[in-house]
Amino acid sequence: MRPLIASIRLNHLRENFLTLKQMHGGGKMLAVVKADAYGHGAVPCAKALADLTDGYAVACIEEAIELRQAGLTLPIVLLEGVFAAEEYALVDQYRLWPVVGNAWQLASLLDFAWQKPLTVWLKMDSGMHRTGFFPHDYAAAFKALSQCPQVESIVKITHFACADEPVNGMTADQLHTFDLACAALGGDISVANSAAMMAYPQTQRGWGRAGLALYGISPMAKTDNRFKPVMRLSSQVFGERVLPAGEAIGYGASFVTTQSTRVGLVACGYADGYPRRASTGTPIAVAGERTRVLGRVSMDMMTIELHDHQHGVGSEVELWGDVVNVNEIAAAAGTIAYELLCHVKRARKIYRE
Repeated sequence: MRPLIASIRLNHLRENFLTLKQMHGGGKMLAVVKADAYGHGAVPCAKALADLTDGYAVACIEEAIELRQAGLTLPIVLLEGVFAAEEYALVDQYRLWPVVGNAWQLASLLDFAWQKPLTVWLKMDSGMHRTGFFPHDYAAAFKALSQCPQVESIVKITHFACADEPVNGMTADQLHTFDLACAALGGDISVANSAAMMAYPQTQRGWGRAGLALYGISPMAKTDNRFKPVMRLSSQVFGERVLPAGEAIGYGASFVTTQSTRVGLVACGYADGYPRRASTGTPIAVAGERTRVLGRVSMDMMTIELHDHQHGVGSEVELWGDVVNVNEIAAAAGTIAYELLCHVKRARKIYRE
């Protein structure tokens, strides 16, 4: 059996949630489990947090129904809302909390014959310009929802574009815009994602949304010892050779040895979600000790340098996890940790309590 394993440490997940909850001042908190819990497995992660979280956040109806069918009963927020008016029937059936971020979503919601009381998350575009009502239109949308007898409560929500860049003043500007537009409106709010909880104390109010940091990865693209990595992606060395100086390795012959070099062959490649652009020099760990990738990553395998004291065939290799932070791999590949985690496949997931 191929030795590529994604170990999911659910105890780390719970500890990270409690750390974020404390950062948020103990207020209400959503566990964001969209995109299969950032590649970690939505149902197992949601179940592990069921006695800690106040609810979950997903991207779409399909993700929400998966949680409901697994027996999870806590509130579920649809971050993108619905994609067709007909989906409001499923929102009603499964008792979901839709985000409303544009005029047609609002009109369709108001036209629907709701059978159960509804909580709506009304989104404002405070400056990110993806979705949400403009600040000057927000009060009118809020009023329309307030006058709907089936709407039980409204949560005011916005999303920050640069919360993971603490020196960028845009987050403070967005928060000011949001607060100004909401000054005369009642109800709860949700403004803080993981990065905002960490960098902007003034956002620590209402409903927090625990995203990337919940999985032990700092959204600031650096290691943060307050969080414990939930996923540890590992494989094995299944081949070894010693090459003299002047020998090329892999596709494109992009790496040439400058001295006698032990080369290990590892069962993991870009078809498994490891980034092809993470070439020579990208850190990797063999039996707990750091070494480096050599040459280009192939579809199903990759080559690494084995130091003299390191074991060869059969040795465990950590692609990312405890010794090598996934943010290091993302930096080497010119991407972000979110993308790497969401792209993991062909790995056996093993859940550990």
